[in-house]
Order: sequence, then C-alpha cells, then structure tokens
Amino acid sequence: MSGKWPGGFIKKTAPTVVGPVDGSGGSASGVWTLDQVADYEQRGLWPKPIFGRGLYAWGQNATGQLGLGDTIVRSSPVQVGALTTWEKPATGNQYTLCTKTGGTLWAWGNNNTGQLGLSSNTNQSSPVQIGALTNWSKASANEASTIAIKTDGTLWGWGYNAQGQLGIGNTTNKSSPVQVGSETNWLDLATGGAHTLAIKTDGTLYAWGNGSNGAIGDGTTITRLTPGQIGANTWSKVAGGGYHSIAVRTDGTLWTWGYNGDGQLGNGNNTAYSSPIQVGGLTNWLDVAGGLDTSYGLKTDGTLWAWGQGNSGQLGDGTNVAKNSPVQIGALTTWSKIGGGRYNGWAIKTDGTIWGWGSNDQGELGQGNASGNSSPVQVGSLTTWNVLAQSCLGRNTMVTNRVSPTALPLTYQVTVANTGSGNKYY
Repeated sequence: MSGKWPGGFIKKTAPTVVGPVDGSGGSASGVWTLDQVADYEQRGLWPKPIFGRGLYAWGQNATGQLGLGDTIVRSSPVQVGALTTWEKPATGNQYTLCTKTGGTLWAWGNNNTGQLGLSSNTNQSSPVQIGALTNWSKASANEASTIAIKTDGTLWGWGYNAQGQLGIGNTTNKSSPVQVGSETNWLDLATGGAHTLAIKTDGTLYAWGNGSNGAIGDGTTITRLTPGQIGANTWSKVAGGGYHSIAVRTDGTLWTWGYNGDGQLGNGNNTAYSSPIQVGGLTNWLDVAGGLDTSYGLKTDGTLWAWGQGNSGQLGDGTNVAKNSPVQIGALTTWSKIGGGRYNGWAIKTDGTIWGWGSNDQGELGQGNASGNSSPVQVGSLTTWNVLAQSCLGRNTMVTNRVSPTALPLTYQVTVANTGSGNKYY
C-alpha cells in the first residue's frame, strides 16, 4: 500500500480537521506535501478531533497495578476513576503507565526499583503523575523498566537497569526519567523481558539490554548498554517477548530472533537465532505482539495468527500444544489490534469488541470467573474498545473505551499533494 505515513494513511484531499496546527494555536491552509504532513504527524502536531477514552482494568492486582486504589483481583472490567482523558496505556510486570490527552504521563503499581518514575520506590495503587511535563507521547514497560518517547522525538528510560535495559550506558537503576542519548527522531518502541527495541523515523531499528538469548538481534549474545542498530533495513512494527523479538519490515515481511525453545520464532524449529530470520515468504504482515514464550501476528487481510508455547491455551487455536510455525486463530478476517500477555493473547475486532484467550487464574480474561479458554472469548458486550495494553510479563489488562469526540475551536482545510491510496484516519 502506498501513501503510508506514521499515524495512518493519507488521501489526496484531507478531511476537514479541527484544532491548531502547532502549539501556538495557529491555523493552516493551502497545499501540503506528504512529507510535511508526515513530519507533523510523527511529532504529534497533526491536529485531529479528540475522542475521549475511559480506562478499564482487570486481572492481577497484587501491587495495585489496576489503579483502583486497592490490591483486590478483578475478574471483570472496572473503570479506573471517572476520567475520559486517557490515551495510551502500557503494562509491565505488576505496574501500569498511561498518557492523557494533554500529554501528561501517569503511573501506578509496583515501584520497588523506581519503575514508576516518581523519584521514589513506593508502590502506588492509584494513578500518580510523573513530573509536570505535558509532552509525553507513549511508553512501554517490561519486568521493572520503563521506556518512553516524548513528542519532540527524544527517548527516556527509568527503573530497573541491571542488564542495561534503559540504554543509558550503565547498569544503575533510575527512579526518575533519564534521557537515552540525544537523538530526536525516535518514533516507536517495545520492551521484552529484559531487552528494549525502538524504531526511528527513518525506519531503522535499534535494540539494547540482555542479549544472552540473541534477543537484541545484533548477531551476538552480549548485554548491550546503549542502543545498537539491527542491520540496515527499514521496519514498521516491533514487539518484545520474554526472551525473543518479533518485527515487521516496511515490505510486509515477518522477522523474529532470540530464544526459541518453544517455537516462538515461528520458523519451524526450536533453534535460537541472534540475528533476524524471516518467517515464511509472505509480505502481508501488518502488526505483531509478544507473550512470554509466544508470538502473535496480524495480517493485512484481518486474519490473526499465533505460534510458540501453548500450554495454557495462549495460542487461541483450541489446543494446549506448542507450535513452531504460525497457526491461524479461527477463520475470521475482522481482527484489527493485538496484544500478548504472560500466558494470554488479546485482540480487538473491527467492530470494537475485545476478545481474550489463555490462562485465567487471576481473572485475566475478564469473564467474571477463573476458567481458562484455549479459544477467543468476548469480554462483555461493548463495541467501543479502542486501545489495548498487555505486557509479555503481565497478568493484568488495560484497555481504553472510546466515548464521544470533543471538538476543538479552530477549523481549516488542508489539501495534501502527491497522494497514495487509502484514507487518513483521525
């Protein structure tokens, strides 16, 4: 597909949008090139209507990671407070982070190594703001390490750092955000059990942290304390598993590397690889997610696939058997978003419903019980689920539920030149 840029697809005449084109409150008109729009998009400045999102949580809650002010397990979705300004949640092992529409970042749950970024080591059972900044874009979390990107393209880390997973050149834990290098072109990120991956705006992929199983993909099994580039290819999506990595290149091909004892690399064997290897020869992969020892992939045709360990039903194929090659989850072509937990898989359909499968002894499936399922089961009956967060080490789920849009004051029309196909989604 042509015309793809960070944030979606752009058609020749952009729809009418509302809001300032930059932080000054100005407006714009006339013809923009795709490069100009892409630049504004990746910096978080391309205006769009704001859809309110309530945040919901369920599952394990031993350290308050559900953000409900207590440590009680929930086996059905419960709203976190009454606010509808939540944007992008991220879950780690027993802790959670989420951005709000104003660019603030909030954290709660386990904080024994400073992973909440609050300059302390005190657990929090309700959301607490990290500093006073309003330019956070997204975050990712693993065992006890947090990595985040700001709207200016800078990269930041805090929390546990014994294996260099913060990328700051040492192994010292940090209880407040520390910048990773000085680059301003970071676009997306993911975390594994003890390694970190990030994509720059030019499509290059970097990794650092524990490489003992080849998870950082640079051909070695060393521990890397600063970001190192993985090859010279361009990438569109990346995900971390417990000790492995999964990624999609801009050509739609699927690649994996790292530990492979349960077939989580999907290449038909159980041999570990320290450099990316292609899974099959298809070019229609769209997105990926990682569980502890499991991998998930979404194709452009809307089909959902899984491979790796399946002893808790986390492959979603109706069995409890490991698979070392991708197996399709059902026959549907309506899946749109995916996530992987410690022993679970998750997905949202195009109709806005959310589905989960795998282990459920901590209420992870949101069914109101503790019975596991080896095939997808729907959570409730809502059709407005929007953004899904799961960690390869976590046993709690955080999802936003989209509510009515809020209009911004300024309106203008922009025509985009040099178009590709498809729509621009807001």
